[in-house]
Amino acid sequence: MRMAASASNPTKARIAIVHDWLTVYAGAERVLEQMLAVYPDADLYCVCDFLPPGERGFLQGRVPRTTFIQTLPGARKHYRSYLPLMPLAIEQLDLSGYDIVLSSSHAVAKGVLTGPDQLHVSYVHSPMRYAWDMQHQYLRESGLDKGFKGWAARWMLHRMRMWDLRSAFGVDVFLANSYFIVRRIRKAYRREASVVYPPVSSDAFAPLREKQDFYVTASRLVPYKRVDVLVDAFVRMPQRRLLVIGDGPEMAKLRALTKGHANIELLGHLERSSMTRMLAEARAFVFAAEEDFGIAPVEAQAAGTPVIAFGRGGALESVSAREPSAGGTGLFFDQQSADAVVDAVRRFEAQSTPFDCVACTKWAERFGAPRFRASFAAAIDVAWREFRRDAKP
Repeated sequence: MRMAASASNPTKARIAIVHDWLTVYAGAERVLEQMLAVYPDADLYCVCDFLPPGERGFLQGRVPRTTFIQTLPGARKHYRSYLPLMPLAIEQLDLSGYDIVLSSSHAVAKGVLTGPDQLHVSYVHSPMRYAWDMQHQYLRESGLDKGFKGWAARWMLHRMRMWDLRSAFGVDVFLANSYFIVRRIRKAYRREASVVYPPVSSDAFAPLREKQDFYVTASRLVPYKRVDVLVDAFVRMPQRRLLVIGDGPEMAKLRALTKGHANIELLGHLERSSMTRMLAEARAFVFAAEEDFGIAPVEAQAAGTPVIAFGRGGALESVSAREPSAGGTGLFFDQQSADAVVDAVRRFEAQSTPFDCVACTKWAERFGAPRFRASFAAAIDVAWREFRRDAKP
């Protein structure tokens, strides 16, 4: 298990990487992919692993070590139902043979148990948003804001908050994917964090100056992404086309909203090549989520496409809202409402100077995968040196 020395691991430290769960290749998994690239000999752990065969390539043949959640009835489809057991599950992973533990956490991964001679660095995508500041929204959207089930859910989330705060004490160094998440970490845990922006494969896009006459969004179709707000806005603008890329539990709801509205197309999951082409061809990318960081808007900018986004959360860092003549890459709306989106689209179209394709791609370069690998490796090296220095008697 001991690693050979490398440029990113000059100390020969034994390293474990802990991820929440592996079910889909999305934003957190792209971060994990680059962490594994920095430390290719690290061992990988997670709560459960149900990645489909076609999305496992980024693991480079690794088989993660999982917890008892992996074998529970129905876990493949309903692993989230076992969330109350996940704190117990993550604490059962025996990581005592490692010098450095790196957790990639938006739920429970940061709760692994480590000892005083082990460095634990947690890259936090967000403190559990459904247990902290977004609890009330989560309960409403899940239909759990009333009745006995609602009280049971509130009690469970109360217990999760207590555990989440307790487990923060076991982390030596926090890294965050945005300054927005730095503030969430400070609010939830009263700890400071450094920012390492997540990686975007900007070189995978071929920007196009000539745009087509449609708008696009790409997202998992889950409630907090607020794709329904975008759809409602374009229902009110039948002369403008909206293409929606992605799938998820909100699909049925969105189909009902778009029935009879030919200007809105729900494309479902697309192959990567098709998605990148559509991002490059679109007039603008629209985004209504209050996101932790938001990789999809950066990908749109890497494709040379400006962004119209909700002006909260990570979008304030991933999109430049300067004037087009000053190198801006998009504009914001200030409410998650159809009226606000309609107004933003009209402001976008009324601009005398359009956003520049080259400015968009240049802005996106600051979030490239090479920069993430260099920044992440440097942060771990600094943390390890300081940890070893402080450990000396």
